[in-house]
Parts: sequence; structure tokens; C-alpha cells
Amino acid sequence: MSKKKKIPLRICIGCRGKMPKKELVRIVRTPENELVLDTTGKKPGRGAYICPSEECFKKALKGKRLERNLQQPVSSELITEITGILKQNESEL
Repeated sequence: MSKKKKIPLRICIGCRGKMPKKELVRIVRTPENELVLDTTGKKPGRGAYICPSEECFKKALKGKRLERNLQQPVSSELITEITGILKQNESEL
């Protein structure tokens, strides 16, 4: 009898829904205090997870949840970069 593999769940900061970690996009504040998009899910630093939809990202920005979770203001360059990536992901689906 084999054990079932535990799937790690994370909460989206936009819609507050629990989803498997691999289905979410991670934004990280690195130890050097820069904000980057983590595609591997393994970069060191404080992370925040968000659904790969533009709607959830807008909710997270509007409620300042992203800034609160990362404990740092989010630059407009990062916002445009993430929005572009999310639009590209939505068009592929």
C-alpha cells in the first residue's frame, strides 16, 4: 500500500482561495529587498502567492494585500511586468 503524496496548498492573496502551490504565481521579496517574480517557487525570501489571473492581481493591489504580505511597497515597473505575464497566461488558456 503506497502513501498518498501530500500536495502543498497556498492561499491566493487576491481571491483568498486555497489552491495547490504549483497552480499559483509567487512574488518574492529577496534578502536584498528587491521584488521579483519567482517562476521556480524556490527562491529565498518572503513570498506571496496569487492566482494566474489579472482579476486576482487587481484585487490584491486594490486592497494593498500585496504590499502588506511582502512588507514593502510595490513598484509600478513590477506591476506592469506581472500584469503582462498574467495577460499572456490568460490568452494561452
